[in-house]
Amino acid sequence: MATITGPLAGDARSTVAEALQGALVDLIDLSLVAKQAHWNLVGAHFRPIHRQLDKVTELARKHMDILAERSVALGINPDGRSATVARNTKLPQPDGGWLEDGKVVATITETLDGISKRMYERIRLTDEPDPVTQDLLIAVAREIDKQHWMFQAQR
Repeated sequence: MATITGPLAGDARSTVAEALQGALVDLIDLSLVAKQAHWNLVGAHFRPIHRQLDKVTELARKHMDILAERSVALGINPDGRSATVARNTKLPQPDGGWLEDGKVVATITETLDGISKRMYERIRLTDEPDPVTQDLLIAVAREIDKQHWMFQAQR
């Protein structure tokens, strides 16, 4: 069996692996939470929120793939299995059933805020060991912060 190796070793590799895996879990679950809200949304502001949730899902899916492939390029196995995501997620989960538009806006705003804070911590931690990974995390944070602003403005 072939083995993928990368340029990082020791503590640098462990730090970057943890940052990438944490970001991957955040983004996978964000895509699931956003779709769950998208499918079950009701209320007077259904249409614009419905569309905005699609944008959140798209950004999460795009960046989860980029970060997972960065992990592989570094010789780190990304773990996007549902059990891993369920066990490690820090995202608040939406209620079951129909979701009122105002509650969705509040939940997604809170969710994006938490992801943003964790991304900034990961950016700080990867500064020294891997500026390439840091750059990818900065790109995620930029888009998460934009979506956070857009949802926050609807409250």
